[in-house]
Amino acid sequence: MSTAERRGFRMPPTLALVFALVALAIVLAWVVPSGSFEYVLRDGKQIAVAGTYHAVPKQAPGPQMLLIAPIRGFQQGAELIAFLLIIGGAFQVLAETGAVESGIRKLAAFLATRPQLEGLFIPAMMTVFSLAGAVFGMSEEVIPFVLLFVPLSRRLGYDALVGVSIPFLGAAAGFAAAFFNPFTVGIAQQLSGLPAFSGLGYRLVTWVIGTAVVIAFVVRYARKIKRDPSLSPIADLEQAAEAAADHGPAETTSRQKVVLALFGLTMVLLVWGILKYQWFFTEIAALFLAMGLVLGIVGGLGADRICRAVVTGAKDMISVALVVACAKALLIIAKDAHILDTMLHYAASGVSHLPRAVTAQMMFLTQATLNFFIHSGTSQAALTMPVMAPLADLTGITRQTAVYAFQLCEFVNPILPTSAVTMGVLGAAKLPWERWAKWFAPLMGILLVLCLLLLLPPVLLFDYR
Repeated sequence: MSTAERRGFRMPPTLALVFALVALAIVLAWVVPSGSFEYVLRDGKQIAVAGTYHAVPKQAPGPQMLLIAPIRGFQQGAELIAFLLIIGGAFQVLAETGAVESGIRKLAAFLATRPQLEGLFIPAMMTVFSLAGAVFGMSEEVIPFVLLFVPLSRRLGYDALVGVSIPFLGAAAGFAAAFFNPFTVGIAQQLSGLPAFSGLGYRLVTWVIGTAVVIAFVVRYARKIKRDPSLSPIADLEQAAEAAADHGPAETTSRQKVVLALFGLTMVLLVWGILKYQWFFTEIAALFLAMGLVLGIVGGLGADRICRAVVTGAKDMISVALVVACAKALLIIAKDAHILDTMLHYAASGVSHLPRAVTAQMMFLTQATLNFFIHSGTSQAALTMPVMAPLADLTGITRQTAVYAFQLCEFVNPILPTSAVTMGVLGAAKLPWERWAKWFAPLMGILLVLCLLLLLPPVLLFDYR
């Protein structure tokens, strides 16, 4: 038990914490001056125009926005919320068939008899997910995989933190240290007037280092809690999960084998659709809805069990949907009050008088701060890069370095309670955000220091273009 717990302190529930942040955003809307850049429409995106910032009349929200903004958050996050509810329902249907549990038992038994393969399991899987994040920007798509890796990790003697980390932190490391990601690197370079996917060499070095650091942290933790499960910060949750787990034999019925084959086909279709047709929430949700219906029928559940499973799975995602709505409310308040552009303007003005190396690092910290409000890499690039690219020219660093500082800010996403991806992942794993944040905080500190150090060579050692 921690010192804080012995004194009677308890971290508030995630929903309460995010709702408090909504209240804080209303206060900031009154304190921070309102201002705006001029915007132009380019390729369907609203792009900020550098040098056009101007003050606008204060448009601070009234106290009623504390209640109205989350409701508007449901409206703006409707597609994502529907995605989460359908994913929850579809995987509950899959769980009802017993196929995944049976398959996981067999895989765990196979790996347990081959220690060399089990030792490579976490690094190999995290590298695959990191590549997916680096190449095609895998992000929200990790949620279905979390539902598979959490029970598998438990079977291998780890805990839910490891199960979440394999797909989530693997993809997050690749997303932040991306060398091809079109949603961050590609858009930011386009808006900065740079050749598409230029600067590849140093980004590859960054991807190797960033991925290796995250993998090393997870592997070290996994080995520690496998030796002594009581060291897990979620040991009480793991004991409850263990008590509820099915410890039956590993035999797989013919129906379950067909279900597993169809599930594997769904995963292939998912990757194919994302790569070839740029599927997003609607298309992916439709795929998993179809999967749930088909697997329920093939698994012999019947209409009644399928419907009850869908409702049960969706119900488990309700808390996540509420958090997503509140997270969207933060951005709604900031935009309505016109304080995001002000924050960017003053941050850019502040870093322009600093030494070159510190300027690059402050660009990164500015982007990380804005990431608290804006979780879409494309949207953040559209807001910030038209301002940061000319600022780079004025301060003597290259535009490539400014883009690099922007993409590295994605390393902070896994700890943000306002990130829909983070909360969706944790909701799927039934893992409280406060437990996750406490566990992830040391890695977050390591990654922040790493990012600040990685920004030095492009400024001090070579001309990064």
